[in-house]
Amino acid sequence: MFISFISQTYRFYRIGLALGLGLATALTPFAAHAQDDAPTKKKKPRKIELDKIYERWIKEDVDYIITSEERAAFKKLQTDEEREEFIEQFWLRRDPDPDTPENEYREEYYRRIAYANEKFTSGIPGWKTDRGRIYITWGPPDSVESRPAGGPYERPIYEGGGSTSTYPFEIWFYRYLEGVGSGVEIEFVDPTGSGEYRIARNADEKDALLFVPNAGLTLAEQLGLASKVDRPFFSPGNRNGNNPLYPMRTQDMPFERLALITNLQRAPSVRYRQLAEKVDQQVEFDVLPFDVRTDFLRAGESAIVTTFTLMFNNGDLGFKDEGGIQKAQLNIYARVSALTGKRVGIFEEAPIITYQQSLFEAGRKLNSVYQKSLILPPGNYKIDFVVRDVTSGHTGIVRQGFEVPRYSPDALSTSSLILADLVEPVTRVSGSQFIIGANKVRPSVTQRFRQNQSLGVYMQVYNVQIDQASLRPAIEVEYVITSAKTGQVVQRIREDGKNGVSDLSGYGQQIVLGRLIPLAELEPGSYEVTVVITDKVAQKTLTPKTFFTVEPAKS
Repeated sequence: MFISFISQTYRFYRIGLALGLGLATALTPFAAHAQDDAPTKKKKPRKIELDKIYERWIKEDVDYIITSEERAAFKKLQTDEEREEFIEQFWLRRDPDPDTPENEYREEYYRRIAYANEKFTSGIPGWKTDRGRIYITWGPPDSVESRPAGGPYERPIYEGGGSTSTYPFEIWFYRYLEGVGSGVEIEFVDPTGSGEYRIARNADEKDALLFVPNAGLTLAEQLGLASKVDRPFFSPGNRNGNNPLYPMRTQDMPFERLALITNLQRAPSVRYRQLAEKVDQQVEFDVLPFDVRTDFLRAGESAIVTTFTLMFNNGDLGFKDEGGIQKAQLNIYARVSALTGKRVGIFEEAPIITYQQSLFEAGRKLNSVYQKSLILPPGNYKIDFVVRDVTSGHTGIVRQGFEVPRYSPDALSTSSLILADLVEPVTRVSGSQFIIGANKVRPSVTQRFRQNQSLGVYMQVYNVQIDQASLRPAIEVEYVITSAKTGQVVQRIREDGKNGVSDLSGYGQQIVLGRLIPLAELEPGSYEVTVVITDKVAQKTLTPKTFFTVEPAKS
C-alpha cells in the first residue's frame, strides 16, 4: 500500500502541492519528518512548504540516482512550474515503457526504498545505511553470503588463509553493474553488533581478532613471513609479498576496493532512455555496423520463440586495457512493435567482450555474436535496434520487419532452417545464449563459411506422424548441396540419425535435426542447401532451403 500510495500521489502532484505539509511527508519515502516548522499566520506557508518539498525531493527522494548534471540543472530552476516539469521529465527519462500508464522504474525504485526501511533499519532509517543505499541504487544482488552471527571463519587463500573469528558480515554479489563492472563483490560488516552493516574497505574489517595478539593469524603470519601490524596497511596479496603460495585477487587491492566504493556511490547512468531516443531519429548511416538475423521455433500452438542474433566485427569495436585485459562493452537497446505501432516488447543488454593481451591481435580479426529470444504470438512486427559502443561512443541503428509464422496444429511443418558455425549437444542445459533445448546452436548471421569450417544445419520438424506398428515416427532426411552458379548437385548426404545431434528415433511429434557438414571439398562460391524431409507415415515431403557462401580457408 505504501508504494502504491507514493506513486498515485506523485501523479497528482499539483493537487498534492495544495494540501500542504501532510503531503510533503507522503512524498518523502525515506523517513518521516518532524512537523515543528509550521509557519505562523503572518508568513506565506505555501511557498515555504513548496520549497521544503522540492528540497526534500532532491536531497532525500532521488539523492542516490540523480546525476550531477541533473542536480546542477535542477538548482538553476527559478519557478515551481519549471521544477514540476523537471521532476516529470526526470522519471520519464527512466521509464522503460512510456506507452503504459505506470512508470515501472519509479514503482520499483520506491519499492526498494520501502524494502530497505523494513529490512535494514538499525538505529537509523534503512535507506540511510550502506546496505540500503546499495539496494536502492542497484537493486537486489544476484546472490548473498550472510553470516549474521559471525564466529569461526576459515579464510580463503586470497585473504591469507588461516582461522579466525569474525563480526557479523555479508557479501553481496552482482554479475554486472553498469558503470561499475562485472563480478562485483560488496562486503558489509557489523563490527558493533547493532545491526548496522557498513561497507568494508578491506577483508580484515570483519576480523574480530585483528587486534588480539597471536590470535587469528594468517598462514604467512604463522610461518613468520608476515606480521599482524602490517595488515591495516596492505592488501592480503601485498602483505605476503611475491610468494606464489598466496595469490592476490585484483579486486582485493586497496585502490581497486576504493575505486569500487567510489563507483557504487555514483548515480546510475540513464543509458536506457538515451538509446531509446535514438530509435526515433532519422539516421542516414550506421557509425557502428552490425548484422542481424531472425529465426523462429515453435513453443506452443500460439507461442513462437523468436530469436534475434546480432554479429559485430571486433575490428569495429573500441577496446581498452583494464589490468592487462582488453575489454569492449556494448549497450544494446531493442524495441519490438506491431504494425499498428503498439509496442509489444523492449529489451536492453550490455554484453562485454574480453581478450587476454596475448590473444588480442587474433581476437580483433574475429566476430562477436549476441542473441536474445522473445516469445511472440503469430503476426507481423518490426524491430528497432540501437547499439552503442561504450568506449568509442559509436552508435549503430538497424530497423527491420519480420513475420512470426502461424503453425498448424496438425500439418507437417518446420522451424527456421538455421545455418550455424556451431551445432553440438550439451550435457547440462543452462541459461546461456544459443541454447535450444539440449543443444547449443550458434547461428551464422551472414551465412558465410570458410573451407576449413563445417556447415552446421539445425532445424525442428513438427507434427511428425507416428507409425502405429512401431509406435515411432518414420521419416527420411537428406541434405542436398547445389552450386548456385551451375545448378548441379555437389553433395548429397542421407541422414541416418547416427551423426550430429539428430533425433530421428525419438518418440513424439517433434523431431530435432542437427548436423555438421565439412566444406573442405567445396570450391569457394555460392551454394544452396536443401533439407528434404519425408514423413513416410503421412506420405508428405518438405524441402526447406537457404543459400550460403564458401570462402577460401585462411592461411
